[in-house]
Amino acid sequence: MAKTYKTYLPEQDLLLPPSLRDWLPENHLAYCVSDVVDQLDLSAIESVYEEEDRGQPPYHPRMMTKMLVYGYCVGVFSSRRIQKRLVEDVAFRVLAAGNQPDFRTIADFRKLHLQALEALFQQVLRLVLEVGALKLGRVALDGSKVKANASKHKAMSYGRMGETEKRLREEVRRLLKQAEATDEEEDKRYGRERQGEELPEELQRRETRIARIQEAKKALEEPYLGSFAPRNDPQTSILGRAPSVASGSRPQVSGERVLPL
Repeated sequence: MAKTYKTYLPEQDLLLPPSLRDWLPENHLAYCVSDVVDQLDLSAIESVYEEEDRGQPPYHPRMMTKMLVYGYCVGVFSSRRIQKRLVEDVAFRVLAAGNQPDFRTIADFRKLHLQALEALFQQVLRLVLEVGALKLGRVALDGSKVKANASKHKAMSYGRMGETEKRLREEVRRLLKQAEATDEEEDKRYGRERQGEELPEELQRRETRIARIQEAKKALEEPYLGSFAPRNDPQTSILGRAPSVASGSRPQVSGERVLPL
């Protein structure tokens, strides 16, 4: 009897369009980042686009800001990696609402609005710290060893607040510099317009990909099968052809050679 497995139909379409929000738990970091950024004033970025009427509409600044803040908080600094996550990672897809800007657009957005993003990122960290969190993803917000109690949050002293502001500012600058350095290194490695993980042209489409895989499989199997082909030596072992034996006589077998009587 054949083994029964759980249903696996990778090419079956869903009956109803899925909501990406159903694929993330309510307490996911992506929702926290989204809610905080929604409270910020992005006019410093939006004003740049409001003055330009030519060309295609740009990606929404709020979506781009959420995507970068979340990415840097979880340790994804490469614009190429962010582009990849926008396709493969549910959290990034939720924040981008299905938008998929390429890595060049992501990197250019960061460069163009670097000062505004630095200020916005600091606001994000300050707001999250104010509501009682000690870190946002991988970004530590309060380096002190004071025990936190979210239900009894106490205001900071002015001195400690100044130290925290300075540390958050330095942390944001470090994250943005790391993102810039990562993009520059990858531009040198792959070229400014290459993503770096492109498949060969014949493997990019399913029809040609399957044909090419089948050709490669056949090429790999032929030498393997050929190693079992019969040899021409009539005195070979069981892999060769045994000499004919006269009727009524029986050969004696010694080792691997056929020895006629």
